Amino acid sequence: MHGVAYNGIATVFPEPVGAAATWNPELLHEEGTVIGTEGRAKFNDFANKNSGDSKRSTGITYWAPNINIFRDPRWGRGLETYGEDPYLTGTLGVEFVKGIQGDDPNCMLAMACAKHFAVYSGPEAQHLEIDAKPSQRDLYETYLPQFEMVVRQGHVGGVMGAYSSLNGVPDCANAFLLTICCASNGGLRDTLYRTVGQFATFGSQIP
Repeated sequence: MHGVAYNGIATVFPEPVGAAATWNPELLHEEGTVIGTEGRAKFNDFANKNSGDSKRSTGITYWAPNINIFRDPRWGRGLETYGEDPYLTGTLGVEFVKGIQGDDPNCMLAMACAKHFAVYSGPEAQHLEIDAKPSQRDLYETYLPQFEMVVRQGHVGGVMGAYSSLNGVPDCANAFLLTICCASNGGLRDTLYRTVGQFATFGSQIP
């Protein structure tokens, strides 16, 4: 976990790919609740001692869950995911998001950010340069459903774009992903974040 992991002592949980092996959405909801509660407490403590200010790792925006599909064992971040099934990934992701964000309609406990949108994996050495070209069926049946689930069912606070490209266009500048899928179909509005460092890779991805 980004944030809590870098801000003093916090509860440690199994890697998500191990947690997914429980097939237990309620457990992931409970895990998210603990993370959100600890994150909120650490944020409140720091803000109260610093005139309401915050800094990196003391805020309440968490870059999780990673709901990419883990198909290639050469990818170094597969352990962050819930595995290779989009339905299981989406179901667990929804409950994790709900746990982190809490159930207060007026104030989030903390803010979850689902990542990496979309079709992101592959050999670790090329993960910043991969140009994914899935079939239409694979795109809609494998790589996008879990993102739609966390947006529509989980009401995730944000979505992070991927480092890679889709059909020749970097994901963070991809009109199909940003406009058609994200804003129109997914129900998101001003909540899509660029992946940290992604803009620095545009030069090598755009002809």
